[in-house]
Amino acid sequence: MPRTEASPVTPTPLSRRRTSASVVLRSVLEHGPVARSTISRLTGLSPASVTDYCARFSELGLIRESAVPRRSNGVGRPHVPVDLDDSRFVVGGVHVAVPYTTVALLDLRGRVLARRELKHEHTAPEPVLARAAEALGALLDAAPGCRPLGVGVAVGGWVDRDSGTVVEHPLLGWHEVPVREVLGARTGLPVHVDGHARALVNAERLFGRARGSRSVLHLFVGNVVDAAFATNDEVHHGPRSQAGTIAHLPVPGGTEPCECGRTGCLQVELSERTLCRRARQAGVIEGDNPMHVVAAAAAGDPEAVRLLVERAGAVGRAARLLLDVLNPETVVVTEIGVMHRQDCLAALREGVGSERANSVMPTGFLDSVLAVAGGAVALDVLYRDPLTLSHLSGINSETPNVDRASA
Repeated sequence: MPRTEASPVTPTPLSRRRTSASVVLRSVLEHGPVARSTISRLTGLSPASVTDYCARFSELGLIRESAVPRRSNGVGRPHVPVDLDDSRFVVGGVHVAVPYTTVALLDLRGRVLARRELKHEHTAPEPVLARAAEALGALLDAAPGCRPLGVGVAVGGWVDRDSGTVVEHPLLGWHEVPVREVLGARTGLPVHVDGHARALVNAERLFGRARGSRSVLHLFVGNVVDAAFATNDEVHHGPRSQAGTIAHLPVPGGTEPCECGRTGCLQVELSERTLCRRARQAGVIEGDNPMHVVAAAAAGDPEAVRLLVERAGAVGRAARLLLDVLNPETVVVTEIGVMHRQDCLAALREGVGSERANSVMPTGFLDSVLAVAGGAVALDVLYRDPLTLSHLSGINSETPNVDRASA
């Protein structure tokens, strides 16, 4: 039987509207205050389409006209630029880490307006999520002028975004936890769930240092070690969102035994638990807070410096393996030493190799990375399809004049 090529997928009018709406709102986010004519030039959409989308976004409360009109070369009618309206809406952000949960409110620019950290008494999912919902409610009560659009939840381990389920998180002891269902019932808000590396790669693309990059690799190194990869505004998820699972990649020369039965797996070698244990053995700290190792290094403790620099170098070598496979334009690393110390950043880049060192950088969210991770899950949904807000506002999402500008 002769082979036939699969027919290309033809975008539907609805999908084209969503894409066009997304690029217009992201242009306002990235370039605002910006004239509508500039948006048309940047996006390739016709001036009529841009005007219609901007009118819709203004009606929804997502953008507003700038107070000061601009003239082009000092002649003609003044252009009234538009900018993001970050005064009305917020999203909730929930990040569940091993020792604590971070709950936050973020504005539409991804800025953290308020946050709380809830140390875990135990990690059973029901009490953890119940406390998160209660804390989120308290933050919203303290911000009565802000309207919540939804809640984003970021968790390590294996997270199925489509079902809103944490499939497996061994360090928390979570298995098939329906996070979207549980938090949605407790908050009454739309809830979106994703893995924290994917959440952070979206945050970096929307609000951080990877804005404008055509391909981005994000490497997260905490108690959980995982990665996310995005190309052309699409984050790779894989079947049931298993992409980015790198915990059991082998580390040459590794000595730490792993629960999988092998020795020297990436996560067990580089986790913050391992860092703190080694720091305790060296007499650097007494507890299990990795920031105390950073503080000791800042105070001049040579053992603390050695531990952090060696860890950063190992992270760099792991990143190099991923670079060889994926070849991203930009690499963003979230790791405490790299985030706070230049010698660790230098060790990271040395591990990556001089030919790619300049493409590697620490996260741009130095003091708010976990809060941003949670909120970015919800904000990514908004910026991908901003017209969904009309369903909350009772406004018809049908938009005329969405033709492309003539070439």
